[in-house]
This record gives sequence, structure tokens and C-alpha cells, in this order.
Amino acid sequence: MPAFMARAKPPACPRKQECDPEGSWEGSSMKPLRLAFSVVVLSAVSLKFGAGFWGPVLMLGGLIFLHEGGHFLAAKYMGMPVAVFSLGFGKRLAGFKWRETDVRLSMLPLGGYVELAGYNPEQPRGEDPHGFLQQPVWKRMLFYSGGILANFATALVLLTIVGANQARVTKAQESWVITRVIPEGAAEQGGLKVGDELRGIEGLSFPSASWDAAQSLIQGRAGQSTAFHLVREGEPLELALTPRLEGGKGRLGFAPSLRSVPLEFRSFRPGDLLVGGRYAAIVSWRMTGQISEFLKRIVTFEAKSVEVVGPIGIVREGSRAARSGWEVFLFMCAAISLQLGLLNALPIPALDGGHMAVLIFEKIRGEAISVQLKEKIFAGGFIVLASLMGLVVILDLVRLGTGK
Repeated sequence: MPAFMARAKPPACPRKQECDPEGSWEGSSMKPLRLAFSVVVLSAVSLKFGAGFWGPVLMLGGLIFLHEGGHFLAAKYMGMPVAVFSLGFGKRLAGFKWRETDVRLSMLPLGGYVELAGYNPEQPRGEDPHGFLQQPVWKRMLFYSGGILANFATALVLLTIVGANQARVTKAQESWVITRVIPEGAAEQGGLKVGDELRGIEGLSFPSASWDAAQSLIQGRAGQSTAFHLVREGEPLELALTPRLEGGKGRLGFAPSLRSVPLEFRSFRPGDLLVGGRYAAIVSWRMTGQISEFLKRIVTFEAKSVEVVGPIGIVREGSRAARSGWEVFLFMCAAISLQLGLLNALPIPALDGGHMAVLIFEKIRGEAISVQLKEKIFAGGFIVLASLMGLVVILDLVRLGTGK
């Protein structure tokens, strides 16, 4: 489920006399107090939620770090000095100086950015003392694609680890897991959620019972309360779901898939990495097709709002994945990383793909676009991205309020 992340330069200090030397909008005397307060809050939350809190924090923070790290390495390869490497936007919360680079954590954790020294692509009128614009087109393309390539590489590495671990399984137990719940259907209204493990329906026990038998049972109980025996996040759960009469049959509106739960493993072998690599290639290709199809449905307005998930939704899903085990967590990290790479490759101004599209257009045209036109293009792209981000955050908050 895609999340929208944009790269942009943070706002400049409105009144220079109120800024400290490192660019924060607050006086340096407030930094220790602010940092201590943040540590106390994070510690209290982590004690309550454990892996369910730190899992999504590490996932989002790590993926943003790797994405911006790709831009950073590309800039270094070009010989360009980097002024700022930031996780998040807005006010500088904490950080350190590494050579000429201010490595910082900023207030709004909705992405990150790498700012070249003396030049920022979102401000075409800015000075270019280190000659970024004089670099060959392929090097500038490498800089903009650095984060995308880092996301793709991260997804492949994580999926290789998952695949290599699955190759070690010598004994497994099959289980039915809910993979789809139709919005506004009887199953969703009854409390069924994606990720629930199905253990039984009325007198049927899983995985020994066949799914055909379960479908026949549900279809014959229209309007009747039906007992579902589930496991959710490691805890047993009982739900009473009532199938609706549709087309002469009882229907609930959900779909499960049969999954294998590993019970025993053998020791690692070097050949497992080859198995993991094949698994990573196959799964990545399949995911890419699914993401592309979803983006097509968004563009054609066929996607439903419940299918679009923003930062809050990702944190919720990441929390559940972290509690489900490291393999599930790594798989989700890989899926999010692949989505971030594909989204940033879209030819939308202010995204990496937008910058590359402008470079390609200028190369074909044989001359650069005017500074005034570039400013309008990037400003329009930023407004579109900010609007989309605001929309998905609102949708996340609505779902959070309704418990969906």
C-alpha cells in the first residue's frame, strides 16, 4: 500500500537573529531540554508497546536513511559536497557534524532530504559554486536515481534473507490466514481483519478441513450467527459473523490463503543464498506488477479510499508485523521499500522521477528550460504532493478513529 514521500528543502529561518548557528529555529539553550523530553517520551512509549512501537520506527527511519543514503553516495561519487543529510523535515531536533555534512533528525518524520552545498534543485535560481549543473547528464541522473536504486537494492537484500531462511525449513505447519476483507462487507462489520489466523468455523477445524467445506458452510448460513475461531497477534479470538444473503447464498466478504508456519530449521548452507536470490527476484517482480496496477487504478479513479494508506497506516501495519516475527517484519520492510522506490520514480515534479524527466526533456530539446518555468513546475509538483499527503493522513486519521 503506497505511502507518499516527497523530497524538499526545509523552510529557511524567518528571522536570522532567532536562529542558532546550526540553523535551528530555537536557541541553543533549549536543545538539551527538548532532547531530554523526547528521550523520556520515547522511553515511556517503548516500555508500553515494545516491538510494536520500535518496529515501525526502525522501518520508516531505516528506509528513509537508506533512500537518502543513495543520494548521498551518488553526490560523493560526483565529488559534490553535501551540506545537510536529514531524516524528516522542519526544525532540527538533534544531529552531528560529519566533515562538511550536518547529519540531523528533523521534527516532521514524513520523509527526508539531501541538500548539496550551495545548490538545491528545488530552487533553480540558487548559486551553483561546486558545478552540479556542469556535470554530465548521466551523473545528474545518477544523483536523482540514487535513492530509488537504494530502495530497490534494499528490497532485494531483505527478500533474499527471507527466502534463504525459508530454504532452511525442514518441518512446517500449514495455517489459513485472512488476506483480504471486503470494505463494508459482513466480515469487516463483524470485526474480521487482515492477518487473522483462521483456526475454525463452527464445527470445522483448520488446517485439516478443506476451504470448499468452509465455503459450503458459510453459503448455507445466510442470516445466521456463525462462530469463527481465530488467532490475532498471538492471542485467541472468538467472533460471531452473520453471512448476508446475496445471489441466493450466504456471503461474508473475505478471502484467506494457506500459509506455512515453520517449526524446524536445518543449519545454513551457502546455496540457500541462491534460493533466496531467486525468491527475491520472483517476489519483487510480482510486487512491482501489483503496485503498478494499483497506481493505474489510482490514476483512473478506480481505487477505493480504504486501499490508500499513509504514514499512520504504515506505522500501524508495521507494529503488527513487528509483533508477528522478524521474517514477516522484513518482508513488509521490503514491500514498503519497493513501493517507495517506484513512487519516487514517477515523473512528478519535486520527486526524483520528476527531476529525471526534466533532465531527459532538456537533453532531447537540446537546451535547458528557463529558470522561471522550472520554479513553476517544482512549485506545482510540491503543492500536488503536499495535497496528496494531507489527504492520506486525513484518511488514516478517519480509519484510526473508526478502528478500521
